[in-house]
Order: sequence, then structure tokens, then C-alpha cells
Amino acid sequence: MNSYPGERLGLPESGPGSIGRPGRRIGALVIDYVAATIIATAFFGYDQFALPTEAGLTQFAPMAVFAVLQILFIPTAGGSPGHRILGMRVVRLDGGWVGLWRPIVRTLLLVVVVPAVVWDADQRGLHDKAVGTVLIRA
Repeated sequence: MNSYPGERLGLPESGPGSIGRPGRRIGALVIDYVAATIIATAFFGYDQFALPTEAGLTQFAPMAVFAVLQILFIPTAGGSPGHRILGMRVVRLDGGWVGLWRPIVRTLLLVVVVPAVVWDADQRGLHDKAVGTVLIRA
């Protein structure tokens, strides 16, 4: 049995390079989704009186903008704006560049939600395990 998350992966227990803990992850998710909602509202508008059947694309716009932010920022900045603000980054386990396909697959799984809330002993969500990445403290 491992004494701390990330030990099996050869990561330190704390400090830079250690596993990003749940509090930071949730905080980053909130930052990213609030930013996506603000951007989506600015571009697509918001009608608080629209019925769900009338809302159309606008009800999914924040999630679409959230996905675009993830896909653009992970390979270019090492993490989403929320990750970077809270001192985390997404890296490959072997240390290489995450590339282009990993952020796309990771984000699609993240949007489905279930893979992100199912973790292993190293606190890696299924979305990270599927693409061979890990969210670490920067």
C-alpha cells in the first residue's frame, strides 16, 4: 500500500511535482467554468426568461467554451487558466509534451463528468489515466 498519492508514480509527497489535491482541482474547475460562463454570455447572450426548449445553443455554450479553453490551454500553457492560477499543470507521466490529442480526449471525458470523479489511489481521474497524464503542483 502507498503512503501518499503519487508515490507509485514516483512523485514527491508534497511541494512542486506532487499530485494536485482535490481542493485545488475543484477550485480550478470553478475558475474555469466561471470564466467560460462569462465568455459564453458575452458572445451568445443570456435570456433568463427563456424556456429550456427555447434556449437552444446558449444553454450549452458555457460547457462548449469550457472545453475549448481546456483544449487550447493544456498543450500551450501546461494547464487550464484555473490550473495555472492555482499552481498546477497537466503533464505526461513520461515527461514528454502532452501533444494535441491528449487534451482533446481528456476534455471530452472531463465533460462527461463521471471519469473525473472516479479516482485511483494516486488521485488520478479516469480522464487522466486514459491519456497518460497527471495533474501536478507546479
